[in-house]
Amino acid sequence: MREVVLDTETTGFDPQSGDRIVEIGAVELIGHMATGKTYHQYINPERSMPEEAFQVHGLGDDFLRDKPKFAQVGQAFLDFIGDAKLVIHNASFDIKFLNAELKWMGLPQIPWEQAIDTLEIARKRFPGSPASLDALCRRFNIDNSSRTLHGALLDSEILAEVYLELIGGRQPDFGLSTTAQNSSGTGEEDWMPRPRPTPLKPRLTEKEAAAHAEFVAKLGDDALWLKA
Repeated sequence: MREVVLDTETTGFDPQSGDRIVEIGAVELIGHMATGKTYHQYINPERSMPEEAFQVHGLGDDFLRDKPKFAQVGQAFLDFIGDAKLVIHNASFDIKFLNAELKWMGLPQIPWEQAIDTLEIARKRFPGSPASLDALCRRFNIDNSSRTLHGALLDSEILAEVYLELIGGRQPDFGLSTTAQNSSGTGEEDWMPRPRPTPLKPRLTEKEAAAHAEFVAKLGDDALWLKA
């Protein structure tokens, strides 16, 4: 099962009054596990940035001036998300903006049912409690210390962790099926796991590695480790 955790930054609250998207960030999940594949794009909104919006995400006119317009990246964005479920915090806001931008380009709209709203999930699980992304990070002990300003890709990465907690924990689904299906409906041979974006630190110390090498050397040329 392929899902895309998604976030946007904008110039304001209403695309119908002239507000535009200025950043899109997305993280791919396969079977509720991050694959390391992401989409990130800054966008020239073709208008000035209101001070209120700048205080939220820190993306100003000078920075965005040389970035591509949505018309130049809209199709690539659609190609990335495909028909995956879109995991979004307050999905109505982001879908509203994305569909406005896509409509102006004459591209297909994103169906509302394609979105999974983590804000709605959080409110159902914890009625009456704060359900902002920051509040959920505190609830699940997720480190968001690098989130001094809103950023679409960083927020997507954090939201991916929050989403996995909301649906029952960070462990992946148990692979009980003998024939896995990917997003295109083909067999498991079409999909391979990707390397971690940041390799895990080795758990073997230099002293332990040296001791093991000395042990293997004593076993002679037929030692199993020398045949690997």
